[in-house]
Amino acid sequence: MSDFDLVIRNARAVTASDIFLCDIGVRDGLIVQVGQSLGTGKCEIDAAGRYVTPGGVDGHCHLDQPHAEPIRMADDFDTGTLSAACGGTTTVIPFAAQAKGQSLRAAVDDYHKRAGGKARIDYAFHMIVSDPTPTVLHEELPALIQEGYTSFKIYMTYDDLKLDDGQILDVLSVAREYGAMCMVHAENADCIEWLTRKLEAAGRVAPRFHSHARPMLVEREATHRAIALSELVDVPILVVHVSGREAVEQIRWARGQGLNIYAETCPQYLFLTAEDLGIDDQYEGAKCVCSPPPRDKSNQQVIWNGLADGLFTVFSSDHAPYKYDDAAGKKPGGKEVAFRHIPNGIPGLETRMPLLWSEGVMAGRITPQRFVELTSTNAAKAYGLYPRKGTLSIGADADMVIWDERDLEIRNSMLHHAVDYTPYESMHLSAWPGVTLSRGEVIWDGSQASCPPGRGKFLTCDTPSLAPRKLMEI
Repeated sequence: MSDFDLVIRNARAVTASDIFLCDIGVRDGLIVQVGQSLGTGKCEIDAAGRYVTPGGVDGHCHLDQPHAEPIRMADDFDTGTLSAACGGTTTVIPFAAQAKGQSLRAAVDDYHKRAGGKARIDYAFHMIVSDPTPTVLHEELPALIQEGYTSFKIYMTYDDLKLDDGQILDVLSVAREYGAMCMVHAENADCIEWLTRKLEAAGRVAPRFHSHARPMLVEREATHRAIALSELVDVPILVVHVSGREAVEQIRWARGQGLNIYAETCPQYLFLTAEDLGIDDQYEGAKCVCSPPPRDKSNQQVIWNGLADGLFTVFSSDHAPYKYDDAAGKKPGGKEVAFRHIPNGIPGLETRMPLLWSEGVMAGRITPQRFVELTSTNAAKAYGLYPRKGTLSIGADADMVIWDERDLEIRNSMLHHAVDYTPYESMHLSAWPGVTLSRGEVIWDGSQASCPPGRGKFLTCDTPSLAPRKLMEI
């Protein structure tokens, strides 16, 4: 009789703090023993000294998020979670987005319908709060937090999503009272609109001018203001998709004041620059239109430094999948449009983990432990899933990646998303997930996926554990 359902032999296991050689025993989808020379398993995998990390937790991705016609995301919960699994991610947290005038609970209910029967890996929901009415603030949001939706995102830009400072303070106050994590998209909407109108008046509407309308100072100002609002309410926030030096400086200053300000960055700020939006007026630069936009080469090093020294808390994909050559994607209605109207976002769920392992760990920029912190452990802590997710410890879900060190070239044809391009086409890497396991099941063997639609489980989230909870004074 076997002692375990599965044993991973000869693993070079990596957690956020340690690296150690061991066997890992799995029973009923959980890690139940870690040690040397474990007993037999019904199934055994010899890791042969390869690195084994926790499955990735992508805490910032967009799947099947509603849009006004004709725009439609290319990936739903089926194709999006398939691509995640093949890239070593075993948990995703996309967004149930409230439209202005809509009930927040209605947005969550609609998102459950979109996910139902499709997800191949485990998933939770963030909420997007775009209309903080008294009912939302005093009834819906507190109730949903207590039901396990313990994180939400607010925007300081985009007309259909942005909140003013007073609304942000109201929402932050709810986060403090109920122990939720608030994610902030920090860009100054008025500055962007003013610059956009100036560029349009001068006929400068090609994709490359997207970056001209969103210079670093609009991110710097909004980041500074978000920090100040967080300080006033005395509640942690997580500033998402930080792109460069000026926002980084604001976050470093806040940390120096002892404020609980957390930060996220994404692959596009390590591997793309503003030149990828085009150095002329060719429309192909639309493929890399995202907000904030990629900066320049010197800012790539600033982001690498922040990943290495602890400035960044999490590394997410911000996967926002729109086809390029499609009337529902980057060419709305089948037309090449001015940069203002190009859907914002790039695909990256499948490439997030391999990019950082290859160019971060194997290139000597970050340690394997830091990789685990950034791609898995800290996201699980930030969004209330730790220690069920994000670590290789007894009692945790047996979500793991066994890494293969091999040379390869990224091609969109090898990826599993439903997008017709990758911004990382032809990039050379030196590693890729050799095996991905979710709850002890092999869902990717290095060449084939084996995770049918509907296999993924919805996860309710506990109170985030990155920072101590501060209760509102009575």
